[in-house]
Amino acid sequence: MHSVYIGFGSNIDDRLSHIQNAIHALSEAEGITLQKISSLYETEPVGYEEQAKFLNGVVAIETCLSPHTLLQTLKQIETAVGRQHRTRWGPREIDMDILIYGDICLQAPDLVIPHPEMHLRRFVLVPLAEIAPNLLHPVFNQTIQTLLERLEDDKSVVKAEDYDLSSYLSS
Repeated sequence: MHSVYIGFGSNIDDRLSHIQNAIHALSEAEGITLQKISSLYETEPVGYEEQAKFLNGVVAIETCLSPHTLLQTLKQIETAVGRQHRTRWGPREIDMDILIYGDICLQAPDLVIPHPEMHLRRFVLVPLAEIAPNLLHPVFNQTIQTLLERLEDDKSVVKAEDYDLSSYLSS
């Protein structure tokens, strides 16, 4: 089994519903067990900034799936939730990215692990530090908390108090 961290976000229509549907599908997927889910955070967009704010979070899973099989599963979940592919960094119903997959470092045309920009994004590091502050980034060999403390990104990341996804975790 492998410990994996997946970032997710939505900024179109009913953001919470898209996230709930994606997390539910992930919890039902073969070979995946949800371990922890961060709080949700309302965040400013990155890249293409003329769009609605996102709800973002991170989920920790255990899986026996290979990195590429997990990626296929995430893409299938995105499609099932209603993801429409638009412009890069543009609005989306749901987005799910593999952030860290154990201590694996992978450079493939369709998948880079750890996520190549995660250490630069407050909307990733804040929820990841909430559930795994002492997790070591396999390239930088620094904890997620240390990466967050050294981050220069000033984008707003505010905890969305009204949302709780813990019901998707196995008892």
